[in-house]
Amino acid sequence: MSAVVFEGATRVYPGQERPAVDHIDLEVEDGEFLVLVGPSGCGKSTTLRMLAGLEDVDDGSIHIGERDVTRMPPKDRDIAMVFQNYALYPHMTVAENMGFALRIAKVSKGDINRRVAEAADLLGLTEFLGRKPKALSGGQRQRVAMGRAIVRSPRVFCMDEPLSNLDAKLRVQTRTQVAALQRRLGTTTVYVTHDQVEAMTMGDRVAVLKDGVLQQVAAPRELYDRPVNLFVAGFMGSPAMNLLELPVIDGGVAFGTTVLPVPRSALIEASGSTVVVGVRPENLAPSDEGLPIVVDVVEELGSDAYLYGRADGVATPVVSRADWRRPPVKGTSTHLEVIDPEAVHHFDPVSGERLAR
Repeated sequence: MSAVVFEGATRVYPGQERPAVDHIDLEVEDGEFLVLVGPSGCGKSTTLRMLAGLEDVDDGSIHIGERDVTRMPPKDRDIAMVFQNYALYPHMTVAENMGFALRIAKVSKGDINRRVAEAADLLGLTEFLGRKPKALSGGQRQRVAMGRAIVRSPRVFCMDEPLSNLDAKLRVQTRTQVAALQRRLGTTTVYVTHDQVEAMTMGDRVAVLKDGVLQQVAAPRELYDRPVNLFVAGFMGSPAMNLLELPVIDGGVAFGTTVLPVPRSALIEASGSTVVVGVRPENLAPSDEGLPIVVDVVEELGSDAYLYGRADGVATPVVSRADWRRPPVKGTSTHLEVIDPEAVHHFDPVSGERLAR
C-alpha cells in the first residue's frame, strides 16, 4: 500500500510566527491523483516538500503506507520528485538523465537500459534518447523529467508545478498526457499547482489551501457545486464565481429589480441582515430585469462570450455568460437575471461559511 497520510503536519519557518503549513490532516489514497491548489504563499509547495523530506516537520507526522517517514531522509522515502525547472543535467543525454538515479543506486546496466527504454516508449521519447537537453523543446524536457521519475518505480510521485514553464497550448496538451500516464501507472501522486483549471481537470480529488490551512478536500465537481466557504467559492472556477453581498428582504434577497429566493434555513443561519450570494457566470444572462449593470468589457471566445459589468454597490466586476452570436456592446446598460435559483450559493458575510440549504 502507498497511501499518504498527513496527521497534524505543521511547518514553521525560523523567525516566523505564523506556520507556513498549519496542522494539515489529509489522506491520499493508494493510486490516487491528488492536487494541492491555492494562491502563491498558501503552503502547497511546502506541504509537498514536507512529504518529500525537503522540509522539516515541526509538529505532527507523515506516513507513506505503513511507514512513518516524518524524520526519514529523502533518499529512504521511495518517492520521486518532478520539479518546475526540469533539473536535467545538460552534459548528459536523455537516456543518461533518465537512468542517472538508477546508476547511483548501482542497478545493473541491463536493467537500467530496459527501464529507460520502457519509460521512453511510454512518453514518446524513444527517438530522443541520444540527444542532450538543449536540443529538446520545453515539453520534451518535461517528459524527460517525468521519465527520470518513472524509471525509479517509486511508491509516490511528488510534482511541484511541473507545467508552469510551458506555453499555454503545450500546457493543456501535456496536462492531459500527465493525467493519462498517472492512471496507466497507478502510482499515488501528489501534484502542486496554482492553476485551478489544471487542478479541476487533472485531479481525482483537489485539496484547497489558504494561508497554510486546508480549506476543503473533495472531487472537482463537488468543489465546484458545493464550496464550503467564500474562499473556495471564489477560487475554483473560471471565470470566478460572482460573490454579491445583498440585503435580506421579504422572500429572499434584493437582486436589482427582482427578488432572488433564499431558503429559510439559510436565512436563519445568517448572522446579519445581508447574505453573500454566489452565482456562477453561466447562471447569469442578460435580461430586461434583474441586476442593472453597465458593460465594461466583452470577451468573445468563439463559441462563448462573457461580459464584465459594473453594478451599483458592488466592488468587483460582475461576470455573465452572453450569447456569442449577439454579444452586448461595451458601454451599454443591461440587466442580469439568474437562470437557475437552485444553483445559487449562499454564504455568511461574517464567517464566510456556507449557509445551509
